[in-house]
Amino acid sequence: MRLSEGKKAVIVGYDAISPLGGDLAQQWRNAVAGRSGIGPLTRFPLREDFPVRIAGQLPDVDHLSYPFLTARHQAAWHSPVFKYGMLTVARALERSGIQIDSGLAPRVAVTYSSAVGGIDAVLTADRRLQAEQKLPYPYANPNSCINMIGGKVAMLTGAKGPILSTITACATGLTSILVGAMLMAQNRADVAICGAVDCALVEPILAGFHTMNGAYFPKKGEENEPPERASRPFSVDRRGFVVSEGAGAVILATREFAAAHGLRPSAELAGWGMTSDAHHFVMPAEDTVRQCMIDALGDAGLHSGDIAAVNAHATATKAGDRVEFDALQTLFAGCLPPVSANKSLLGHAMGASSIIETILALRGMEEDLLLPTINYQPDPEMELDCVAQGARPLVQEHVLKNAFGFGGCNACAVLRKLV
Repeated sequence: MRLSEGKKAVIVGYDAISPLGGDLAQQWRNAVAGRSGIGPLTRFPLREDFPVRIAGQLPDVDHLSYPFLTARHQAAWHSPVFKYGMLTVARALERSGIQIDSGLAPRVAVTYSSAVGGIDAVLTADRRLQAEQKLPYPYANPNSCINMIGGKVAMLTGAKGPILSTITACATGLTSILVGAMLMAQNRADVAICGAVDCALVEPILAGFHTMNGAYFPKKGEENEPPERASRPFSVDRRGFVVSEGAGAVILATREFAAAHGLRPSAELAGWGMTSDAHHFVMPAEDTVRQCMIDALGDAGLHSGDIAAVNAHATATKAGDRVEFDALQTLFAGCLPPVSANKSLLGHAMGASSIIETILALRGMEEDLLLPTINYQPDPEMELDCVAQGARPLVQEHVLKNAFGFGGCNACAVLRKLV
């Protein structure tokens, strides 16, 4: 049963913060120029034998004038997921022009989430308990609750509609959009505040990614290679993902709500798919990854030839990139459109990566521009056009966005340009 036109989800506002910069305009300029956001890891003092030395770190925002950035608020809500997540929501709502008053509040859903959450708060409390034999501060547990970021977003905005955490590992941000659209399709909301935030630059998480051979680790003799060269999706010399931080928010509205309130949506969620690999805890499965893309195209009523470009998941792992490429190559029957891999610029911001990349894809559709995949060295086993020569002018009516997460969580979306 096809969704009525009035209930289709359109994008009326968005915002992100990433290693590319503190505001969206700066991030876009750096991305277009092919400037990497990866640098030395400075979030905590590094022991000489600590295996992870580089990361994509977020810029400081404490100088900005928002009530949740006051010293008092941050003393209580000290996990960085709160300030960065709430900042993107506040700015995205400002861009949308939506005012959430008492009449609208019950019709505003929140699906803003996180894959990792405030695990840093648990670590801090445990270290205090062990080193000083002092009990945790009262806010320790609330800081660590993954659903609390959605709760704080609701408190910030006054949204009183459905609220839930859409945790699908690295696909969390995109899944948040899809679930927000579901709620509107079921007439449970007129507006949805979607997105994700993750600040995973925490010692045990980084060390854990290293021990499972996921995080970037230089080959012998390449230890002094510049950090900005490390993230190499689809490249023959790819060596794993660079862990980064990030946050992004997308404001959805039904088409009828946007029209009734004079909003000017930039794009529409034309179709989507979600599948489970039911295969392996980290190794993706080609058939279910491909089926997710097929479902997204079918939901949009499109064929593969209608897609102008693909915004790939592309983590720069040997197996992950190959599975995504194989699925794309089969789906597009040898006529694969340009494939842009934003993690080459951003690193991998866990659950926030797919929302930031979706926002970059949306901006690219508006600007008729494809972002480059930097650091690319062709892999003879994967022939593709990954926009390696710099940003490229291209009119894009439809873009396919892919996101895949640990546990076999797959989410794909077709975005349709409206302006």
